[in-house]
Amino acid sequence: KDTGEVVTWGAAGHGGGGTSSAVGLRLAAGVASITANEGAFAALKDTGEVVTWGFDFAGGDSSAVANRLVVGVTSITGTKLAFAALKDAGEVVTWGRPHEGGDSRAVAACLAAGVTSIIGHGKAFEALKDTGEVVIWGSAVSCDSTAVADRLVAGVRS
Repeated sequence: KDTGEVVTWGAAGHGGGGTSSAVGLRLAAGVASITANEGAFAALKDTGEVVTWGFDFAGGDSSAVANRLVVGVTSITGTKLAFAALKDAGEVVTWGRPHEGGDSRAVAACLAAGVTSIIGHGKAFEALKDTGEVVIWGSAVSCDSTAVADRLVAGVRS
């Protein structure tokens, strides 16, 4: 709504109806955008805070990274069952189904700063860094870049 309020409906298990009631007060105003995947929603508030609801395994439960989603988030991207948030200092925070991009620990050092954009597709994410490097994580089937890895370390623009 034009006030930034979010109204949900539909199957409760998929983020509609009662699923959002636990975060309803946080969705009453100030929501700038909403990103959805196949089982959850992530709302970005105008304060840079993220509010999530829906199936826990799909990213509806962001409690493991909640302290990093309170302020400074500038955008949210999703895969089928995970989310990635880009923060104003170029840091990336991920949550949701681990093998579909929700677990970025293997590339955490690369995602700590300098990321300028993130694309999510299928079961993987790609992050573009200010150095022109591309960082890829998620399902090995969706993100196997070994054939072109040497061409993704610098100079990529988009």
